[in-house]
Amino acid sequence: MSKVIISSHQEFEQYVGKEIGVSDYLKITQDRIDKFAEATLDHQWIHTDPERAKRDGAFGATIAHGYLNIAISPYLWEQIAEIRNIDMMVNYGVENLRFVNPVIVNSEVRLRASLQSLINLRGVSKVHLKVELEIKGQKKPAFVGVLLFLYYFNNNK
Repeated sequence: MSKVIISSHQEFEQYVGKEIGVSDYLKITQDRIDKFAEATLDHQWIHTDPERAKRDGAFGATIAHGYLNIAISPYLWEQIAEIRNIDMMVNYGVENLRFVNPVIVNSEVRLRASLQSLINLRGVSKVHLKVELEIKGQKKPAFVGVLLFLYYFNNNK
């Protein structure tokens, strides 16, 4: 898979209403889940206790935190598109996010991204990226929503 290269607001415009691409798969291991639990202080057993999750949980194993799935989205987005010629990028927000399907430990996920809309805010590109976090072998994605990014393109280059 080759990345889409975008170097200006004008180059972004050609993708409005279109799918930009799909990332590679990323395996969600118990170690990744445990590290996220440590970082966020969210140690709920459904995420961090494999024995109890197997015994008492609804999924037969631990599941990834929903917010872990969101947190890996910028990493996966960077596999889809390389945004060049910028001073800065800001994660601006999330809209209409719905968790649709749990990510069971050792599942593989990937991001599918389409450019829903693009707004020029006095030289700053506000990107509304429609995303789905797909789970390998599952029909329903882990989540669907819109990620918002602000790109500060260099005007002098």
